[in-house]
Amino acid sequence: MGRKLYVGNLPYSANDSVLKAKFEEVGTVDSSKVITDRDTGRSKGFGFIEMSTDEEAEEAISKFHGTDFDGRAMTVSEAKPMVPNDRGPRGGGFGGGNGGGRNRY
Repeated sequence: MGRKLYVGNLPYSANDSVLKAKFEEVGTVDSSKVITDRDTGRSKGFGFIEMSTDEEAEEAISKFHGTDFDGRAMTVSEAKPMVPNDRGPRGGGFGGGNGGGRNRY
């Protein structure tokens, strides 16, 4: 079991320090990060917590998963590693070119 946890369905008012304080109820929090929109700076409603030990991480999942946090039922689970995409830095795109079709004037 990893020590990094995904925390979803957070209230949009939550920030890093609020999230950290909540999870310190079960143990030592090494880091907390609420993910924000890069354009507006507003919370996207999820974040990540890193606990000091696997045991604290397991306790956090069992204590907080499905519990109410400012009117929202939190989702807490082990964070999955990021999977790199192969679409490049700005996403997909469509090939250009000389398309098929009929020869027109």
